[in-house]
Order: sequence, then structure tokens, then C-alpha cells
Amino acid sequence: METEVIIHNPLGIHSRPAGAVMKMAALFPCDVRLIKADKEANGKSIVSILALEMNYGDKVVLKTSGEREEEALRQIGAVLSAVFE
Repeated sequence: METEVIIHNPLGIHSRPAGAVMKMAALFPCDVRLIKADKEANGKSIVSILALEMNYGDKVVLKTSGEREEEALRQIGAVLSAVFE
């Protein structure tokens, strides 16, 4: 499954939101991938997530495959599009 997510956090996806994405992804047994332009990241690796350099307004494709993929897509997508203070 896949969906497009827009980054709404004014500071982009820095270490705190990246950690939140990674922790949420770790709760699911499925494969989690994030894609920005021509770069792809493992959603269960904070280093991989940070390497995408996701900024405010960026469009990112979130892909999940495997067990509980639909639930993972919904919950990880919500974390990615959230605004962190």
C-alpha cells in the first residue's frame, strides 16, 4: 500500500519527529519505506529517515507491505504529517 504525505511541521522532519516515525514504524511487522524524489529510506531507521532531508511542504510517498500494512500506513502517515512543537 502507499500514500502521499505532505510535511506540515515548520522545521521539517528533524531528529525528534524522525524518532517518532521510527518508533511508530517499529510497532508494525510490515516493511516501511519513505520515498522523496529519487531517495528511498527504511522507515525503521532514524539515520535513513534523516538522510531524506524532509522539509516543510515536501511531498513524501509512504509505502508499507506485509502484515498490518493498512494500519501502519494510516498511523505512520499521521505522525509524518503532524506538527511538532
